Amino acid sequence: MIFSNWSYPTEIRFGEGRIKELIEVCKLNNIKRPLFVTDNGLLKLEVTQQIIKKMKSKFACDVFSNVDANPTEENLSRGVTAFKFGNHDGVIAFGGGSALDIGKLIAFMVPQSRSVWDFEDIGDWWKRALTDKVSTIIAIPTTAGTGSEVGRASVLTNSISKEKKIIFHPKLLPSAVICDPALTLSLPRKITAGTGLDALAHCVEAYCAPSFHPMSQGIALEGAKLVKENLLKVYNDGNDLTARAHMMAAALMGAVAFQKGLGAIHAISHPVGAIFNSHHGLTNAVLMPYVLKFNSREIKEKITIMAEYLEIKNGFDGFLSFIDKLNSDLGVPKSLATFGVTLDDVDRIVEGAMQDPSIGGNPKELTIENLRSLIISAI
Repeated sequence: MIFSNWSYPTEIRFGEGRIKELIEVCKLNNIKRPLFVTDNGLLKLEVTQQIIKKMKSKFACDVFSNVDANPTEENLSRGVTAFKFGNHDGVIAFGGGSALDIGKLIAFMVPQSRSVWDFEDIGDWWKRALTDKVSTIIAIPTTAGTGSEVGRASVLTNSISKEKKIIFHPKLLPSAVICDPALTLSLPRKITAGTGLDALAHCVEAYCAPSFHPMSQGIALEGAKLVKENLLKVYNDGNDLTARAHMMAAALMGAVAFQKGLGAIHAISHPVGAIFNSHHGLTNAVLMPYVLKFNSREIKEKITIMAEYLEIKNGFDGFLSFIDKLNSDLGVPKSLATFGVTLDDVDRIVEGAMQDPSIGGNPKELTIENLRSLIISAI
């Protein structure tokens, strides 16, 4: 018999101009005093200021923007304080993965009596949470990569230990999502590339994960196809709104698909990002060719099928060549050394990777020894 637990996402309003429906979405979710969570870079943009101005004309809306690129518990603590001080009743999380993750965690942590680290994605730790007063979350992504808008988890960096932790709870899933591809038009090329490659990593790792989840398997396959067909388009022409929309859909699909599992790419990327503050998507992209080779025996048949669906010739080898060329075309570094990683850092990264929840989804069993070899090859 096959047993599995499946969860699929929430209401998603998708399409150009849908940001205009934000006030309506707040009213439908009975939010009267929202806290608008974003980052300082986005806060300066005219489009963000216009949205905030409209929100303040209708609601008692305050703004919280103290969000680092790799957010920490310090960002979270200040956000929770801002939420309580303003007597808010909901969160609008607006931005890339960092702002979305912190916004979700602010809403979740307001009623908790425990530390946020007590809700790490370990066993049934999520059952420790007080859920009655978790506030409503509306998520509005401005990048096409992490898919945090449809996720039940947030990534948080411990500022003391320099470890990335995955905080999990079903209540972290937003109640409503607005995906407006026009919001991604201002993304710099480097961020367009990094976030798009993050979506691809989600799809590829989910597709290769050994667990039984045929729905996520199909979503991962189509998500990877959307990235293949559209990422270079938006990188070369940031104003291609159709391609932007397809990339935004791919990001959603990658995040839904990775309910099936992730693997060594993310298990290694998380500690590297925590220690060296590297961009998550770009770190994933650097690691992908090395991890594909590492897992080749276990995933060759699956990747051959994916390659055929993506119209890539020569099976596994052709897919690997496609990834190498895509990375090159997008200006992705070829090794972890670009982020400052040296051989002296290997043991610390291995330790973090062995503790990461993603490790269980890797097709090939990960050990201290083979992880060391994999990381050294990527340096």
